[in-house]
Amino acid sequence: MKTVQVRDEIIAVLKSAGAGEPESEARIILRETAGLSATDIHADPDAEIDADIYNIIKSILERRLMREPLQYIYGRWDFMGLSFCVNEDVLIPRPDTEVLVETVLKDLHDGMRILDMCTGSGCILISLLKYSNDCTGIGVDISEKALEVARGNAESLLETGVDADKVRFLCGDLYEALDEKSVYGESAGSGDSGSEALFDIIVSNPPYIATEVISTLEPEVRKFEPVLALDGGDDGLDVIKKIISGACAHLIPGGSIYMEIGYDQGEAVRRLMEESGFADVEVIRDYAGLDRVVCARKPIL
Repeated sequence: MKTVQVRDEIIAVLKSAGAGEPESEARIILRETAGLSATDIHADPDAEIDADIYNIIKSILERRLMREPLQYIYGRWDFMGLSFCVNEDVLIPRPDTEVLVETVLKDLHDGMRILDMCTGSGCILISLLKYSNDCTGIGVDISEKALEVARGNAESLLETGVDADKVRFLCGDLYEALDEKSVYGESAGSGDSGSEALFDIIVSNPPYIATEVISTLEPEVRKFEPVLALDGGDDGLDVIKKIISGACAHLIPGGSIYMEIGYDQGEAVRRLMEESGFADVEVIRDYAGLDRVVCARKPIL
């Protein structure tokens, strides 16, 4: 079949499936499966697509008809200019979360220690380490399957891979994963770890969707993405509250916390930060003008 015919067929199928951006997805499918850029399609729309490639495209469309996300079909997705492996054990990296990473990068200095809570695919922590010098980090998640994905991404994207001196991933329920033996080595726990047992930055994209809202989400999200990484309880703030309440105990004086939030949670999270003793609390909006990130600083004194 001709390229233009295949493109139009892809768009028609995606529209029938209710996909939100069929034209954009058609470009992705032709690029990833047939190796055709938008320029290629425009310059030679009558070029023939190989039958084997066409059959692969048809199998992809069959999966999309079931509303399986392209990110899981291809098993990878770009985030912060890096290609991350993803599967149904982790959330799909989204542009909204790039706002979180970009906000942290503005304040990230060489040699800082980063704690990434609810790390998932590791896209936040790995991006921060990739675009900084001599920083180290720990990613925590309650799902060991998610951490398998994160470790694989670290191995492929960081020069040192998963190295105890550079990055580690720990399984556990938030701060419970940070027992001294697993984080600071056998010698820790003697009472002299001091600031070495603290972090310069805590960052998190936690579950923040209210439980009752999950059933209303797009099928790509509610049927395929892990509910554990989405469900934030009755008001969407259950995990956020836990992270904030324990943050000061794990930050150096002057250390900072950065959290992705829902579009309607800015003021509620601001209050939680202030009630927990944080200073300089700021709500940052995403490119659509919606509240997306709350950041704050632990007072020095």
